[in-house]
Order: sequence, then structure tokens, then C-alpha cells
Amino acid sequence: MIGDLPASPMTSGPSYAVEGHGLVKTFGDFRAVDGIDIAVPAGSIYGILGPNGAGKTTLLRTLLGIIDPDEGHRALLGDPVPLRQARNVGYLPEERGLYPSMKASEAVAFMGALRGLPLKVGRQRARAMLEDYGMGASAEKPIRQLSKGMAQTVQLFGTIVHEPRLIVLDEPFSGLDAFNQGKLESLIREQAKRGVTVLFSTHVIAHAERLCERIAIVAGGRVRFDGTVAEARDRLRPQVRLRTRLSDGNWRRALPPETLAEDGAWHFALPQDGIEPLLRALLDGNAGIESLSIERPGLHDAFVAIVGEAAARQMQDDQAREAAA
Repeated sequence: MIGDLPASPMTSGPSYAVEGHGLVKTFGDFRAVDGIDIAVPAGSIYGILGPNGAGKTTLLRTLLGIIDPDEGHRALLGDPVPLRQARNVGYLPEERGLYPSMKASEAVAFMGALRGLPLKVGRQRARAMLEDYGMGASAEKPIRQLSKGMAQTVQLFGTIVHEPRLIVLDEPFSGLDAFNQGKLESLIREQAKRGVTVLFSTHVIAHAERLCERIAIVAGGRVRFDGTVAEARDRLRPQVRLRTRLSDGNWRRALPPETLAEDGAWHFALPQDGIEPLLRALLDGNAGIESLSIERPGLHDAFVAIVGEAAARQMQDDQAREAAA
């Protein structure tokens, strides 16, 4: 199949854990993945950020070999046939599913066994993981007696119990409260410290900003940005907020033309030549500087600049619906 052929433009090897080149996947007339190139550095935490329906899940499933692309090539841990690397991968799909009557520790061990881990070893690791996570008392409880957050944690442990080289998480924070989201973030960082590559999708900008070394911003089945979080933020100039004692004077000429006056303060993008010339003009003109702050744009601002207000609003709507569910 076309998706399993090695691609000449790709350089699969130890430097990249996941690669895709020119990936296309359609469902009828709908183009879910539209010519995506992606390269996930080995050992990194890499986030795919975008609203629901952007193509994130289809992209992950294509990279993993669960579905084949209509066009393009992919490699997983250097292998052009992704499913051959299944035992080296831990995958948490967006659709969660556990046997309600199965005990928590057995569920973790069972998921590890599906990846080739002996059940005895899986049970030992499961109990240790649950104990370390403060869930030791729940190890022998059936899944149906656990809270939603605890059940999701059990499934996550089942995803990593076989100690994979690559962990792929599809919307892992969905349905978790703030406390359990924080614990999951810590767990992701722990895995990365061990040298494991973590690839996850999310529609929550804050998670990507806190966790990721690199991100791909996806909208409409295409990658609109691929790079570090800092590179995304650097697409926008820092914003200056200035408050002066005087409201007028010759020093006003030094303010950039796009300056806005709001709440008794001046707002403008940091000038290309820096803040020093403006400071000199303010001091020479006795403007009376009461406060001056320079704020670097956040990832949310960069996201809006890259994909537009509509996609950003959709992400916010996605989060609001999730919180209300």
C-alpha cells in the first residue's frame, strides 16, 4: 500500500521518532488530512494543537498505521511499516474504553499484555504504578467503582506499562479536572525525562504552552505552523503598556503611529529599534513615567495570528462544551 512505501524525501532514523511526508487522507469528499508534513524529534514532547475537527485524530491514526493514507509516506521509529513497531508504542485513543468489571491492576496488566508484556510483570508494575500515584487502595477495585479521572489514569498506565519508546496520546486531558490534569502533565514530563518521545493532540492551548518543546498547529487538515513554542510567539512583537503623568507633550511624537489609548494608558507594539529611543523622548519631555511594562505575546495570541479568530473561538467553544459535559 502506498502508505507503507519509504519516501525518498524522508530521513528516518534515530533523530526522529515519527515522520510523515505529504500525507493525505480523505473520507468521501472530505479531506481530513490535506498534505501534511511532520517530523517529531526523538525524546521530545511534541504537541498537535487545533480545534476539534481539525484532523488531529486522523493524522495520529495515520502516523500509527491504524489507517493508511491515500497519499504520502510515514515512518514510525524509523520503520516505514508503523504496525511493526506496535510493541514499542503506547497509544491512548480519544475514545476511552475499559472493561467495567475488571480490576484496576488487571486492566493495566491486560493492556500491557496486548503489547507483549508478560502478565506477571504487568501486574507487578501495575500495582507499583498505582501505589506511586496514590491509587494503591484502588488497585483491586473494579473499574466501575472508580471515578472518571481514576479510570482514565488506569487506562493511561495501561498505555505506558510496557515501557514504550513512543507514547501517543489523543486529547489526554479531556474529561479531567484541574487536579488530575496537573498530575498528567507531571507524568508526561517524567516520561520525557526517561528519554521517551511523547506526541499528543490537544485543543487546549495552555497544555501545549506548558509542556511542549515543539508544536504543530493544525486547522482544516493542514499544518499552519511547525516549530517551537518560542518561535510561534516570536511571530508577534512584544506589547508595551505605558502610563504617564502628563497626557500630552512633544514626547507624544515618539509613540508609534498604531498606539492605542485605553484605561488611561498607552498600548503599542514594541518598536523595531527597541524601547530606549522612546524612553529618552519621555525623559527629555518630562512626560512623568508612572509605569511601563513589556509583555511577550502568549501562545494564544500566536495561535490567533496563525489560524485566525474563528479557529480560536472554536477552541474556546470546545473547552466550554467539555467543561459543561
